[in-house]
Amino acid sequence: MLYTGVGATDEHAKLIMDSYRRWTGKSLLDEAVQSGRPFDRLFQAPIVVLSHGTEADPVLNFGNRAALRLWEMDWETFTRTPSRLTAEPMEREERDLFLRAVSDNGYVDHYTSVRISSTGRRFYIMQATVWNLLDDSGELRGQAAAFREHRFI
Repeated sequence: MLYTGVGATDEHAKLIMDSYRRWTGKSLLDEAVQSGRPFDRLFQAPIVVLSHGTEADPVLNFGNRAALRLWEMDWETFTRTPSRLTAEPMEREERDLFLRAVSDNGYVDHYTSVRISSTGRRFYIMQATVWNLLDDSGELRGQAAAFREHRFI
């Protein structure tokens, strides 16, 4: 499949991984897996990884294979979706407050919350880390999230 958009680049994958290391001091992916294109490594990672941009109503711009499966979307649909729609309407205010805290602090980890797939399937994301995406000049380029565990409700 051909992936398009800002999130389909090695540069964006590196931004996600480098920003994670900047904030947490840890590698997002298994250190042993260093070969291959950054996009391919991140897309095929066993953990869920997603990101959105800096629009007034931020739109998802990357979701790896695990994220696409969990939210039950293809790449084209996922990367046109406002990120607020990954949460149920009643959870969106809490999500907005949380994302402001991430903006203020750079990152937050151990985050657990309810999310909803495109088909209405509800699930907990558990022990997620959410962080700001900063480029080499320190400019905010969006936010990303990663987690290893989820549980359907």
